[in-house]
Amino acid sequence: MQSLQQKASDWSGVKQADAFAIDETNLFDKLGLPTFISLSTNFYTRVYDDEEEWFRSIFANSRKEDAIQNQYEFFVQRMGGPPLYSQRKGHPALIGRHRPFPVTHRAAERWLHHMQEALESTTDIDTDSKVKMMNFFRHTAFFLVAGDELKNQNQGASNKSGTSKPAAV
Repeated sequence: MQSLQQKASDWSGVKQADAFAIDETNLFDKLGLPTFISLSTNFYTRVYDDEEEWFRSIFANSRKEDAIQNQYEFFVQRMGGPPLYSQRKGHPALIGRHRPFPVTHRAAERWLHHMQEALESTTDIDTDSKVKMMNFFRHTAFFLVAGDELKNQNQGASNKSGTSKPAAV
């Protein structure tokens, strides 16, 4: 059976070594907190203004300000800065935290579209850092897709064995 990381590499087209090249440089030290706040604000402004209702609906139960804070705190922590996210919310546990959402291939591509545009318009980020970050984001997005697929397979197996109730319609 293929691991979630292997699926993420296959589906994203990004090798694990390229995805985790963000660890070669302390991007937090290089870019600073205001840059991560700007990137996340830029990104979520695009997400909440998306013309596709199906995509906007994924975020409908979240306040934009909370989404921005969660994202930049995670990015800061993951890219060499202080553990802001963990101090406030606990371990990131990305698959678990995204469990309630439909993290499909289509949703990942839409998310990545907005992140690419946000990166391109955040002028405080140099080209090399943008490439490293986008590789990480692309791989991680498809890691979450793989986790969502596994969740759906497990729910199907539970429903067939009678160990859990079917979802309400």
